[in-house]
Amino acid sequence: MFYFDEAGFNLTPVVPYAWQECGQTRPLPSASSPRINVLGFLNKANQSFFHSVIGRVSSAEVIAAFDAFAAQGSSDTLRLVVLDNAPIHCSQAFQDCIDRWLAQGLVVHFLPAYSPELNLIEIVWRKIKYEWLPLNAYDSFDTLKKSLAEVLSLVGSKYRITFV
Repeated sequence: MFYFDEAGFNLTPVVPYAWQECGQTRPLPSASSPRINVLGFLNKANQSFFHSVIGRVSSAEVIAAFDAFAAQGSSDTLRLVVLDNAPIHCSQAFQDCIDRWLAQGLVVHFLPAYSPELNLIEIVWRKIKYEWLPLNAYDSFDTLKKSLAEVLSLVGSKYRITFV
C-alpha cells in the first residue's frame, strides 16, 4: 500500500520556532519565488517515488506521476494507492485513467472526505519542511531545488519514518 499526495515548497521558510540570545535578532530571509510541487508515493517500509513540478499542479501532472509510478511495477502484483479527494484527483481526466492503471496493477483508493490524518505521506511533508531541509536551503531558489532533491533522494535511507 502506498500513500500519495502533493506538497509545495518555495523560498518562504517553514520555521515553527527558534531560539536566540536576548537582545539579538536572528534574521531569516524570505523571498517570493516559483513553487516546487512534489508529488509523492510512500509506503510504510519507506519506499518512495517522487515527481517534481515547478509551478502549478493540474490533473495532467498527477496523471503523469501515476503513469510513471505504474510503469515501475508489474501487472502481476497489485499495489494499492491511497489518496485524498482533491479536485485534481477527482477530475474526469484522472478518473478516465483508473482502469488503465488497474490493468498495470495499480489500484486507486480514495480516503473519506476531510481525513488528511489518514494519509501517512503527510508525515513526510511535515518532516521535510520542519526538520530535514536545512535553513540554508532557503538562500536561493537553486539552493532550494538542490537541497530538496537531495532530501527526497535520501527518503528511505538517511531519512526514515517509523510507522507503528
